[in-house]
Amino acid sequence: MGGFFGIASKTDCLSDVFFGVDYHSHLGTKRGGIASYDPSIGLQRKIHSIENAPFRTKFERVFEEMCGTSAIGCISDNDPQPLLVRARFGTYAICMIGVINNAETLIEKCLSQSGSYFDAMTGGKVNHTVLLAALINQEDNLVDGILHAGRIIDGTASVLILKEDGTLLAARDRFGRLPVHLGKRSDAWAVSFETFAYQKLGFTDERDLGPGEIVEVRPDGYTQLAPPGPEKRICAFLWTYYGYPTSDYEGINVEAMRYRNGEIMADNDRAAGFDEPVDYVGGVPDSGTPHAIGYANRSGIPYARAFIKYTPTWSRSFIPSDQSDRNKIAKMKQIPVYSLIKDRNLLFVDDSIVRGTQLRETVEFLYENGATAVHMRSACPPILFPCKFLNFSRSNSAMDLISRRVIMELEGKEGFEHLDEYSDASTERGKALRRAIADELHLASLEFQSLEGVVEAIGLPACELCTYCWNGKE
Repeated sequence: MGGFFGIASKTDCLSDVFFGVDYHSHLGTKRGGIASYDPSIGLQRKIHSIENAPFRTKFERVFEEMCGTSAIGCISDNDPQPLLVRARFGTYAICMIGVINNAETLIEKCLSQSGSYFDAMTGGKVNHTVLLAALINQEDNLVDGILHAGRIIDGTASVLILKEDGTLLAARDRFGRLPVHLGKRSDAWAVSFETFAYQKLGFTDERDLGPGEIVEVRPDGYTQLAPPGPEKRICAFLWTYYGYPTSDYEGINVEAMRYRNGEIMADNDRAAGFDEPVDYVGGVPDSGTPHAIGYANRSGIPYARAFIKYTPTWSRSFIPSDQSDRNKIAKMKQIPVYSLIKDRNLLFVDDSIVRGTQLRETVEFLYENGATAVHMRSACPPILFPCKFLNFSRSNSAMDLISRRVIMELEGKEGFEHLDEYSDASTERGKALRRAIADELHLASLEFQSLEGVVEAIGLPACELCTYCWNGKE
């Protein structure tokens, strides 16, 4: 995943861009970067690894090294960026968020052209932002190049460019799977993945870009260079998990959606006849918490935080690259409130169940600290397909997903012909999937939110949402 932020200003804006990019740190853990333009210097760029230290720490000296009246920056979960690119139509800085699934095919096609080459990283891998720039540079100008790239890329690519005259170009991906927002202030205009990132800097909302739309942003306004396309498929998982609680996408707030989602799950349990004794409802922190609050408010069961995440030194459990290290850190962060766990029947809501590895550790931790029973609710349907548009699930194979693996154990490959039934709690296959996962994770009961419930909680038409990870439909 990742996020970007940029400003075109009448005065130096590096400080604002520093904070604006930092507000996207929840979206990535590998690389951070800033590029700026100053009339007397031109384009400048800095990139740092943020795998073992946060963006703010790595870039705290950037004000001594760079300046500019326009700047862009990004948090990336993948390749280093922004990059500086020189093309026949000028020099520019570029960053992207998304993924290019057909990268190898596009690279080979580019290399087939006489004299073409790519700088390679370790193992021969090509930076996807380098590839994107190469595709853009095949056309005669940036706008045609961005449109060309969008047509031939299998995946998702939202683009933010800083030109050598200080203007910005912002392009939302072709199907609008990720958000791009415009904000305005008396002396500047901003482009951002997250609205709150520029709101905290004194900007007000102007509007969202539409799918595939391209705009040029200046200190005094913006100009549309390419209109929105007809189809929108914004990622529904943004509201369920990735989005920050204060974020708005398509005018719908993340935290409010999660409350509604929890309420719907409570209604579903009541309709299904769930009547097990539960002392407290809690959320698997952090993103499971608002879903749990909604569940508790609707069900009337008291909400309680039976354990707290210790975040001053371990702010992100996924910093280490090794899965076992991530699991250990996740467990070390969990500090129990014994009086709320011992001899209690607990119901927890998690944002999702992907591999189930960390959830298993959490459930064991609760039983080790005296819980009588642990019930679990997932705020989204079973994840049956690795995301191929944003790579949110971090899964290299569908069999990494606990739902897929359990289906294989229950029925073999034949089960993959009945994924719709396994997703549906009312079918025999759906019930079997839930029982098997509950047994594996030592849960007293397990249920998933339905796809219809997620769509209802978001409030957008289903046809405008990407739900590929749940139903495999593009």
